[in-house]
Amino acid sequence: MTTATRDLAGLTARIAELAPGLRVETGPGATGPYAYDASNYRVPPRAVVFPRTTEDVVAVVRACRETGVPVTARGGGTSMAGNAVGTGVVLDFSRYMNRILGIDVEARTARVEAGVVLDALRSATALHGLDFGPDPSSHSRCTLGGMIGNDACGNRSVRDGRTSGHVESLEIVTADGVRAVADHHGLHPVDPDDARAVARLESDLKRLIEQNLAPIRTELGRIPRQVSGFQLHHLLPENGFDLARALVGTEGTCAVVTAATVRLVATAQASTLLTLGYDDVVEAAEDVPEILKFAPSAVEGMDEAIVATMRARRGPDSVTGLPEGRAWLYVELEGDDQATVNARAAELLALLRERGRLTGGRVVESPAERRSLWRVREDGAGLAARLVDGGESWPGWEDAAVAPEDLAAYLRGFRKLLASHELTGVLYGHFGAGCVHVRIDFDMATDTGRDVMRRFLAEAAALVVEHGGTLSGEHGDGRARSELLEVMYSHRMIAAFAAFKEVFDPDGLLNPGVIVDPAPLDADLALRELPLVDTTFGFPHDADGFAGAVRRCVGVGRCRSDAGGVMCPSYRATGEENASTRGRARMLQEMVRGEAIRDGWRSTEVKDALDLCLSCKACSSDCPVGVDMATYKAEFLHQHYKGRLRPRSHYSLGWLPKTSALAGYAARPVNALLRGPLGRLLARLGGVTTERRIPAFASRRALRRTLRAAQPAEPAKAVLFVDSFTRAFRPQVVGAASRVLADAGIPCTPQDGLCCGLTWVSTGQLDTARKVMARTVAALDNGDDRPVVVAEPSCAAALKRDVPELLGTEAARRVADRVQTFTGALTDLADQGWTPPPLPENVVLQTHCHEYATFKGRRPADLLRRLGVRGVDEAEGCCGLAGNFGFEAEHYDTSMAVADLALKPRLDHLDGRPVVADGFSCATQIDHLAGDRDIRALHLAELLDPTADQPGETT
Repeated sequence: MTTATRDLAGLTARIAELAPGLRVETGPGATGPYAYDASNYRVPPRAVVFPRTTEDVVAVVRACRETGVPVTARGGGTSMAGNAVGTGVVLDFSRYMNRILGIDVEARTARVEAGVVLDALRSATALHGLDFGPDPSSHSRCTLGGMIGNDACGNRSVRDGRTSGHVESLEIVTADGVRAVADHHGLHPVDPDDARAVARLESDLKRLIEQNLAPIRTELGRIPRQVSGFQLHHLLPENGFDLARALVGTEGTCAVVTAATVRLVATAQASTLLTLGYDDVVEAAEDVPEILKFAPSAVEGMDEAIVATMRARRGPDSVTGLPEGRAWLYVELEGDDQATVNARAAELLALLRERGRLTGGRVVESPAERRSLWRVREDGAGLAARLVDGGESWPGWEDAAVAPEDLAAYLRGFRKLLASHELTGVLYGHFGAGCVHVRIDFDMATDTGRDVMRRFLAEAAALVVEHGGTLSGEHGDGRARSELLEVMYSHRMIAAFAAFKEVFDPDGLLNPGVIVDPAPLDADLALRELPLVDTTFGFPHDADGFAGAVRRCVGVGRCRSDAGGVMCPSYRATGEENASTRGRARMLQEMVRGEAIRDGWRSTEVKDALDLCLSCKACSSDCPVGVDMATYKAEFLHQHYKGRLRPRSHYSLGWLPKTSALAGYAARPVNALLRGPLGRLLARLGGVTTERRIPAFASRRALRRTLRAAQPAEPAKAVLFVDSFTRAFRPQVVGAASRVLADAGIPCTPQDGLCCGLTWVSTGQLDTARKVMARTVAALDNGDDRPVVVAEPSCAAALKRDVPELLGTEAARRVADRVQTFTGALTDLADQGWTPPPLPENVVLQTHCHEYATFKGRRPADLLRRLGVRGVDEAEGCCGLAGNFGFEAEHYDTSMAVADLALKPRLDHLDGRPVVADGFSCATQIDHLAGDRDIRALHLAELLDPTADQPGETT
């Protein structure tokens, strides 16, 4: 046993003694994802602890103090400065300590635990017409504890300022395990027995302030976004010894915050959004001082690279409402009366046009356009990380701020500095507050590149100080900028920071290496040169192949959101970091790195991390950097089981296209067999859950009858691809689809006997998948350039993406270019004057995840609304079945938990509305959830069938 192992064993034993039952994880499969946040750094912890109560936190801190192990508090893990990683114990507050303890509507305050996600608080307070003012772009996953740690601001900081301005009190645990409350007047013990220790701490702090009055008054609090260092000016006599505000922004280096009482603000009654176009970001910055005279709630800026990447990743319709330009400002105005707000907006727009810098400007009226535009801005960090041209960019100097009136001059100097080092930066940020976020194409994998980065950062620090600014405006100093604080502050102030930390943490155990006694800014960088990994998928969009693909994850954590989009269903169902897209990507990065995980493709830790991935592909669209975990999982399973016995479900479900074709020749006896005891035995032997009924196989006779009827009466304009699922289980969809398409002016020739290979891809049997796909491509790439319409969305997605990426041939790409979903065909190819038969006013819709991810801008919900369905209640999220996943015995519970998130609640409140689900998996899950209720999911073709007397009837 090594010394490190022995020390870890002693620590975990002491924690178990002080807090029996507390969850402590120490293996690389659990700690690997916690070596990273959203910064450039990799710092593996010894252990990750998941406290449920403040008493648990006290126990951990005391055990760490006794054993000399550092402690790092962590919320959502979205820090871009490296202040949420550490070498000792990481306390993950987001997993369990995430309760809203109370909302006082009259006092306009809320008491929350440190792990509460901002959006959860905002949803709760919105019921009372209240909100928490600071709103970082990561609001869907950042925690209040993390916001307090870095003194976060957000998009509306022009109005609401920093988190420190909204904190009433902090409930903390000190480095020696004392519980106390910091408020606007000092520090108060929770336990009266600790009164002497708390009084001594207060006395030491007051003495420190008295000894440093001059530098504190002259160096701190100069501009609104001065977050760098410690905010000791709140402890000045004229500020009332406000220890609550002084502790905000200390990045977990002085105390562990377990809960807070925060002040709320009233929700605006009226608002409007202006989008303003400029030739570049400097021109935009020149107009900011004039805009601020109109008291906006937000003034946000970004350049064209972010918009181009968003459109490339999510389709051209993902960004609408921007005027002509190469850089843009969003200006939000709020007030009590909409007419007054509109008048102010018109006045501002007219004034800016007179000033002559605008290339265009407009008021955005549509709520949908506003949501779309804000999402572009909020995804800025991720979108800028991996641009449409494949270039990578990184944080490190992503948070500098100056006074708004100095912003344009600073940006001019900054762009010259970038050019002098032959670097490129993607600019965006809170221009109204003078805070600029920029991601730069640093080369941190080589010694030369790291030297360039170090020189650039030193010069950038000098530049921002020259303009009266701050190294950090809301992200904190962390590991990225703490070393540079000496450029910004005097030696006396640096000594005062050190003395402040020593009062709270004399042994230096709380988040060491940050702000005080900083680690070198180029220590512990995650990037390094790695050998290319031999894979079956080509990963054509990633220069370094598989290694470059998994490196797409930069930790921004959108996959940890509970709402909005589809990603990540397994995280939403479990709440576990390792069950998130980010957690899995970090484990794959660890595998490629080969240090903590040394057995490569054979790693059981990586296999376990990937196990609950539903392969829904939502991350490939929802993730700002385009992580495609379904493809990574398929590649891993292929390599992991190469030459080895596979799980039974890989055979029973992976080979379903073959076995279902055979079953069709004897469908009636096979169905009877599977419904009885022998069927349940066969399911268990095949690794399939017995909680579900096996879907009934259709007979070959029914298929042949459908195919004969589907032959077009006029020259076909398209090919109707009859996929394996439709062929085996619901051939009536072929008939309905052919009739609808013909009615819409798109007569089709059905193409049977081919397969997209999806089931072999999802189970990682890529050699077989390639053979199946090659046969399909050879049959379809026959000189015919007609569209290939696929009724089953998952098969359409496989033909569109998996086939060209796995085969890598021009023929595969030609076929992929022709593929359309049923929705896409009706959207793009239908006769202009086509009208469907009468449709219901309201439907419930479950969109297949692969269709959502792959066919951007061609969504069933949009088509239904265009065709006249007034109410489309879409179950936003995965159905939970996800092909083979929900049929596998070990995944049944997770599958149902995912269904509970969005689909099941809608089925429980149908009120007679039809249910539309094009995906066979989705329809099967709906049938299972329906139980004995008379609910059947309709394919969109069945809903639109012109021969049906009622929607869903088939002929």
